[in-house]
Amino acid sequence: MVTDKTKAYLDRLKMQKEKLEARIQKAEARKKVTDRKEDTRRKILVGSYYLDLAQKEGKWEQLVQRMDKYLTRNSDRKLFGLSELTIDEVVEEAI
Repeated sequence: MVTDKTKAYLDRLKMQKEKLEARIQKAEARKKVTDRKEDTRRKILVGSYYLDLAQKEGKWEQLVQRMDKYLTRNSDRKLFGLSELTIDEVVEEAI
């Protein structure tokens, strides 16, 4: 037989469990955001390094040629002065 005291104790434990689970979810979400920010920062630094290197070594055109083969989003291609891809070219690149 469950007494009122036991029921109250179980209810309190369940409430604590819910609060802990919420805190865990928030901590995991914060870590995910931090990880994404760090990954983005790494990509920016690597990109900055290669942009600087291409300019210093006079290899800008080589870099643009590589980007022409790599980039499929027209908004990204525009940043390098590349022509837009047609839908057929984008599909072909994906295959």
